[in-house]
Amino acid sequence: MLKILIIEDNEQNLYMFKFLLEKNGFQVVTSANGGGGIKAANEEKPDLIVLDIQLPDISGYEVAKKLKANTKTAHIPIIAITSYAYPDDRKKAQEAGCNGYIPKPIDPNAFIDEIRRFIK
Repeated sequence: MLKILIIEDNEQNLYMFKFLLEKNGFQVVTSANGGGGIKAANEEKPDLIVLDIQLPDISGYEVAKKLKANTKTAHIPIIAITSYAYPDDRKKAQEAGCNGYIPKPIDPNAFIDEIRRFIK
């Protein structure tokens, strides 16, 4: 079973993402902040990370940079998920190391399709 780490501080969003992923056969681990997400990525070794950009402790951009700079986690695909929907935001996410980008509010079907695109 493929494992996905969700780093998201909003409880409703976290619940929805977790529900959709588990319903589609993924194992899910979660973190409500960036520091915990970095720790979870190192310990859980997920196949993919869904990363909110607006987090309470450090930004998702910084989380992505730290994960990509670490040899233990650099290979893990990261999908940024954010309510930031300006054209520059997608570019900023890519520059930070994110492999994909999903704007909020999400379309549940498109969300799962985007996840599958990055899981081998």
